[in-house]
Amino acid sequence: MIKVTGYAAKHSFSRLKSYEFERDDPSAHEVEIDVLFCGVCHSDIHQVKNEWSNTVYPCVPGHEIVGRVTRVGAAVKRHAVGDMVGVGCMIDSCGKCAACQDGDQNYCGSPNSWLATYNGPMKPKAKAGGENIYGRDNTFGGYSNIVVVKEDFVLKVPANLRPEVAAPILCAGVTTWSPLRRWGVKAGDQVGVIGMGGLGHMAAKLAKALGAEVTLFTTTKDKIDEAEKLGFKAVLEKDKDALKELEASFDFILSTVPEKHDLNPFTTLLKQDAVLCVVGALEPLAPLDNMQLAQMRRSVAGSLIGNLAETQDVLDFCAEHGIGPEIEMIRIQDINDAYKKVEKGDARFRYVIDMASLKEEIAGEA
Repeated sequence: MIKVTGYAAKHSFSRLKSYEFERDDPSAHEVEIDVLFCGVCHSDIHQVKNEWSNTVYPCVPGHEIVGRVTRVGAAVKRHAVGDMVGVGCMIDSCGKCAACQDGDQNYCGSPNSWLATYNGPMKPKAKAGGENIYGRDNTFGGYSNIVVVKEDFVLKVPANLRPEVAAPILCAGVTTWSPLRRWGVKAGDQVGVIGMGGLGHMAAKLAKALGAEVTLFTTTKDKIDEAEKLGFKAVLEKDKDALKELEASFDFILSTVPEKHDLNPFTTLLKQDAVLCVVGALEPLAPLDNMQLAQMRRSVAGSLIGNLAETQDVLDFCAEHGIGPEIEMIRIQDINDAYKKVEKGDARFRYVIDMASLKEEIAGEA
């Protein structure tokens, strides 16, 4: 067994604090990773606070993990000791269902869905005799000094991509990249991005690198200036005149807002047969005016993170095009304050934990 230190929440109302636990040694097909950086995702906050009503405590968040391989199992072929690697939202799936066979592990059709990097199975075990096919009721994520992960679910971080920048790409990057590719965003397309947070600004950068013309929609005036500094046009969502001028002009719109919001002002901006995809919110949204959809055969869709191939693709794409999220490095001891800033919308744009701060804490306690 491996002694591990992480930061955990013990209850929905508790702060994240230092927490010691154990991980199994790497099996034949697993690798041990020394965690160097871990991104802070809004999903971490939802999960810690049990806002999706499925949190298993203690909860050690973190699914934007970048680190260096320190041990490999006897049968590991994909990775070697010393490799810089990443781990995203998933650490396993059934591998047998139609979705897994098609390479869409994030849509695994097993009873438990895919195995989340933290908080155990994505779907809770059935109460009446349901079997947890992964053999684990809980998993602990990257707010820790060491993770052990099945080699197939470990991604390669390109040498020319800074590891701290790579961390948020493993969730924020692939969550926006997957729908951009799924709906074929290409050079010359008009793309709208609703929300200018961690996901939104990353979506804008990726769409621009694909050759699209990008417009960001935001609720705050200060983000208009920030968008322009990043090279994007931005529009206030409450500016009805501006929205009127943009009616039926977008080939694709991506909503990255991480909470309930109204999509109706944006469906009218879609061209005929165009799609508005929601990736930020995982709860019921405001009802849609189907007349606005039916008149031009518009569609509203959803997308959930991305599969393993897409995750590797977006890492490689970012390295090739020299793009990545705007990040601010923090110490893990400041994680609770960082959560408050994310909730207030004060983060610009993605916090990344420098895990050296955790190692310093561990060394100080030795």
